[in-house]
Amino acid sequence: MGGVKAHLKPGVMFIFITVCLDMMALGLAIPVLPRLIETFVGSVTAASWWSGVFNSLWGFTQFICSPILGSLSDRFGRRPIILMSNLGLALDYLIMALSGNLMWLLIGRLLNGVTSSSITTAYAYISDISEPDERAQMYGYIGAAFGVGFVMGPALGGMLGHIDLRLPFWVAGGLSLLNALYGALVLPESLDKDHRKPFSLRDANPIGSILFLWQAKSVMRLALISMVSNFAHHVIPATFVLYASYRLGWSGREVGLAMAYYAVWAVIVQGGLTGLVVKRIGEKATLVIGLLCGVVGFISYGYHTDWRVFLITIPIMSCWGMTNAALQSLMTTRVGTSDQGLLQGAVNSLMSLSGIIAPFVFGYILSVMTRPGVDKVWSGAAFFSAAAVLLVAFLMALGVRDRSKDAPVPKVPKPVHHDHEPLF
Repeated sequence: MGGVKAHLKPGVMFIFITVCLDMMALGLAIPVLPRLIETFVGSVTAASWWSGVFNSLWGFTQFICSPILGSLSDRFGRRPIILMSNLGLALDYLIMALSGNLMWLLIGRLLNGVTSSSITTAYAYISDISEPDERAQMYGYIGAAFGVGFVMGPALGGMLGHIDLRLPFWVAGGLSLLNALYGALVLPESLDKDHRKPFSLRDANPIGSILFLWQAKSVMRLALISMVSNFAHHVIPATFVLYASYRLGWSGREVGLAMAYYAVWAVIVQGGLTGLVVKRIGEKATLVIGLLCGVVGFISYGYHTDWRVFLITIPIMSCWGMTNAALQSLMTTRVGTSDQGLLQGAVNSLMSLSGIIAPFVFGYILSVMTRPGVDKVWSGAAFFSAAAVLLVAFLMALGVRDRSKDAPVPKVPKPVHHDHEPLF
């Protein structure tokens, strides 16, 4: 954090903590949400389909709301968006904890999609306060914070779920509320007023945000790699809990411990190795190697049933996490300071397109492969499909140019605002 101004260092620490707590809250819910859905619908097959529906609709809300929240953070600053998001997450988890039927559980999940912008805005915050040469390492630290949250979240969620399936949602809501209160005390604003820009509906919609990316072709390629990689990632929340129970015979506790083990390796890779690897071989090589590790990991997940092979595969799979830090570092150096929130909202909106489709696709594949009469060996098909998708991202990454070799991207012109266009 050598390049961070002294008055912003408490904010950096809060960003790491808020990412950690948000991921811990999410991790608490992961082992129990599909099982809670199953209590409403009655079978693994039906729960697989509904889990896909839940996650697809969550992705749709992200697609619509991410560019709005990103543009709002460019207009009003990062601090108010992050704090409101944390308060909204507390409300979401409360609704899910109290849900008496599938519809209320879905409403809570949709509100979660609307308000879970703190991670997106956190990336913009880090971009505001760090120098270009430091960003890959800083984003690696955020990845480590993700991992720390998942170390504690799934393991605790699995254990709390044994007591009551709704208890993890209560704890997740409490963590989000505490996070908001903590941020209100310590989080300084990172975006200077002279770097802010007017809010415009032309920017703050999915189509406008994607056009913003299209104006810088190198950014669009990187955003598409993020989108394709994110598509593959959705196989884990959409199917892993049910797959591990169906094919491997794991309980919620064992699933939580496996996720925690993965998170330990994520901390090691992203918190310790990512910055070193990027400095040694550059962002592009880090991106390519990380994607290839993900392909190998998914193939192993879908093929092997021995828990010892899973333990060996997880360190390889965790190296996939280096790709996000490399992508963020490459993208944020290609746009101006006043557009970082718009960039993050646009990228998240584009990634949300995959979030709309992927959970339903992978959930449907698992649903088909777990029907009566289908051999259990075919239940790994969703992971093989994810490996094929990630291979596409790998091939796209081969055409990426390192930041040092890339020509500077012209500043994206600000849109012309018309009188009828709402601004504030």
